[in-house]
Amino acid sequence: MTKFRKKPVVIEAEQFVVLDLNKIPPFVTIQGVTFPVTKDATIMIPTLEGQHIASNLDWIIKGVNGELYPCKPDIFDKTYDVVL
Repeated sequence: MTKFRKKPVVIEAEQFVVLDLNKIPPFVTIQGVTFPVTKDATIMIPTLEGQHIASNLDWIIKGVNGELYPCKPDIFDKTYDVVL
């Protein structure tokens, strides 16, 4: 089997955070897009593969073609480093 290495690419990401679950905001704006927030502090992200649910503390990543998709915090931490 041929092996490949993922190309290094700088991404933009923003964490979806609801600080007080007793005061869930009706809408949030992430990556310049406004999303309605459900009563259980989730948002629906339209992705190239269809709708994906983003939960509180998930990261919303802007892909190389401007598409958005959610990423769980543990996977994000294993995959990305901060660019200074």
